[in-house]
Amino acid sequence: MIAEKSSARAFHPLGRLAAVFLIAFAAAACSSDEAPVYVERPVEELYNGALDALQIGEYEEAARLFDEVERQHPYSEWASKAQLMAAYAFYQENRYDEAINALDRFIELHPGSPDVSYAYYLKAISYYEQISDVGRDQKMTTEALNALEELARRFPDSKYTRDAELKIDLALDHLAGKHMTIGRFYQDRSEYLAAINRFRTVITRYQTTTHVPEALHRLVESYMAIGVLEEAKATAAVLGHNFPGSDWYIDSYALLTGENLSPEESEESWISSIF
Repeated sequence: MIAEKSSARAFHPLGRLAAVFLIAFAAAACSSDEAPVYVERPVEELYNGALDALQIGEYEEAARLFDEVERQHPYSEWASKAQLMAAYAFYQENRYDEAINALDRFIELHPGSPDVSYAYYLKAISYYEQISDVGRDQKMTTEALNALEELARRFPDSKYTRDAELKIDLALDHLAGKHMTIGRFYQDRSEYLAAINRFRTVITRYQTTTHVPEALHRLVESYMAIGVLEEAKATAAVLGHNFPGSDWYIDSYALLTGENLSPEESEESWISSIF
């Protein structure tokens, strides 16, 4: 009977289930043994590995490793550097939103860092490189302009400020170009008041840009089209005084007087011949 009980126990359905469970458990244990085990790595190893990845253009891997530096060693002197370098890696990969988010975080956490001016600069450049042509929405141009102006205001003596100032001029010129495009569109449709508003915006808000001479001439055209001759003459006088050698000045003179004016003629003859 003892033997029979043992035999019965060996083939009992519950016995089979237990055996299956043990086999499955053993397989799972083997599988888990093969999975990568998280190990904290020395900060120098992580940081140098990230730099190596950056050097060979593996920007995603570089960003991951820089993030690991901060995650594994948040209180080390390398953590803040890694934050900034991760942002740079995102920027290099044209992942501008992630770069800007990382830079905003760095600026918030390390406002007194000697590298903070560079963070502001890289943030501005991340916007600047997304500027589209004047036929499209100019939100990124405005964002870039704001970021560039903030850098110039906060760090007037920074080595990045000169380049920022050049890019400010280019961004302003781009925004003025957008207004000119819209103004010419209204002018072509004979919507002169709307066109005048755009051209005046260029003159008042973007007076240092290359678009001002044309904006003044387009104003002369628009004023004449609606019969406001005195305004046309006054605008032409401003154009002649400030840009006496430009083609726009010569065109406005011809439009008002019916005569051609050579670039060599003085602005006095130009103004006196109109008034």
